[in-house]
Amino acid sequence: MAVTFREKLQSHKFIITTEITPPKGVETSSFLSDAEQLKQYADAFNVTDNQRAVMRMSPLAAGKLLKDAGHETILQITCRDRNRLALQSDLLGAWALGIRNICVMTGDHTTKGDHPGAKPVYDLDSVQLLETVRKLNQGYDLSGNSLEHSPDFVVGAVSNTDPTKSMQHIKLQKKVSMGVDFIQTQAVYDTEEFACFLEMISDINVPIIAGIIPLRSAKMARFMNSNIPGIRVPDELIARMDNVEEPLQEGIEIAVQLIRELKNMCRGIHLMPVGQHNHSKEILSMSGLAEGRPQNEQ
Repeated sequence: MAVTFREKLQSHKFIITTEITPPKGVETSSFLSDAEQLKQYADAFNVTDNQRAVMRMSPLAAGKLLKDAGHETILQITCRDRNRLALQSDLLGAWALGIRNICVMTGDHTTKGDHPGAKPVYDLDSVQLLETVRKLNQGYDLSGNSLEHSPDFVVGAVSNTDPTKSMQHIKLQKKVSMGVDFIQTQAVYDTEEFACFLEMISDINVPIIAGIIPLRSAKMARFMNSNIPGIRVPDELIARMDNVEEPLQEGIEIAVQLIRELKNMCRGIHLMPVGQHNHSKEILSMSGLAEGRPQNEQ
């Protein structure tokens, strides 16, 4: 019998989610192959929504393809590209297509992507979009008009993990007050800092799924520190990457070390490789997360 992502969240199971990036084009074989090779390990696949403001295939279409291939899908939906009409339309369309899980986020500004001249929308912020989803689940649109039957989404939100950012805690509390079912975090590279973050949000009773981005080089680490809000790769990890002959393998070992430490700290991990999942199975296996996991029955 199939076990849904909702049921897994409500259990004591350690959760593994991972990102799948839609293609930049219409060739979907590689995209679907990434998901297939991880099917027996991942509890659900996040389908990204023009991640880093780079234009790709619609996540709604890609999510439908994943679902039809038998995968549990989490549709990422950002505030950047749509006004409140389009956001609600896409959410209702996702439910009609069989997508039951969503993850709401603000979305990187268009100036960060490959169409820097595009006009961002940001009609709603992430908290307002979560409120919109809550109203849809209750049977109403954002203006209070009744729906002809309502969805019942499993709703996720995102957070960075810097414990020094008090405003982050306030915003996360607002998100949780909108009825979220899980939180996926930005990439974690310092488990002591992450422990402080967990202590700071100890009043939040929502499953926390820690982000993991395997490093490929010291240059990549420095780039993320300079350009991606909420990520901080410690200097000692950058030094490790600088001082090895095979930085890719060192990045894998760092990811494995982090996952092993995180296993006893939170409800799951969210694996976010840069590019394809060439090393994801290796990382999960070395971390001990691939052991004893039955084939996913989606």
